[in-house]
Amino acid sequence: MSNELLIILLPAFVAGLLVLSTHVLLGRQVLKRGIIFIDLAIAQVAALGAILAKTVHEFEHWPMASFILPLIFALLGAGIIAWMERRFKDELEAIIGCMYVLSAVFAFVILANNPHGAELLKQVMDGQILWVDWSQLILPSIVYGLIILAIWLKPQWLTGSAFYLLFAITITLSVELVGVYLIFSSLILPALAVNKFNGKHTLIFAYVVGLVGFVSGLIASATLDLPSGATIVICLALSAIAARLYFGRSKARA
Repeated sequence: MSNELLIILLPAFVAGLLVLSTHVLLGRQVLKRGIIFIDLAIAQVAALGAILAKTVHEFEHWPMASFILPLIFALLGAGIIAWMERRFKDELEAIIGCMYVLSAVFAFVILANNPHGAELLKQVMDGQILWVDWSQLILPSIVYGLIILAIWLKPQWLTGSAFYLLFAITITLSVELVGVYLIFSSLILPALAVNKFNGKHTLIFAYVVGLVGFVSGLIASATLDLPSGATIVICLALSAIAARLYFGRSKARA
């Protein structure tokens, strides 16, 4: 592997590690709560905020508009879901799906007459992880570190209403780094890979599944000139399938 390729891949690899550091923890909680599409919905809502920040001229004067506006949208979306969880629990998954569709449709409408609309939509959905630079990793590193510290000090935040606040903040930062598709995949696939495994090191195995998927996807994307986000998603899926097969065989032998 050439030095130039390593220079490109290193910040992308660190971005992947940062995303996995929080997404694996949150993804397992998503599965436990049975709200699988919350990550897609909140990511799409945050992406809608990012699109508005980049297309509406009035927001150009806002300091850190590309972060603040998606965060506001994500917090509103998470707040609505938290409120509805207590009142419409049996219909929550359907409501979350509707939130995702409405956010996606609004994004399409906003970008319909924008000459750069297709490219902007591709960026927020598929992401640009291969072209992440070190400066973009400073804020996520700080915030993700604080979120992990908060979960470590107060584990009950994962199971209570505070989960939605942590989730919204995490997803907002991840949209800019990796895009909507990779957010969903990094949350659900590692967690799904170990979902039936009740061993002592379940969380570690989930991180390994995610790490293998990210590393192999980044290398394949860079060497074969493939879309980075989509390639990593495929590799994450293959890594998760391999883990499920391995755990299935191990359980059968036992």
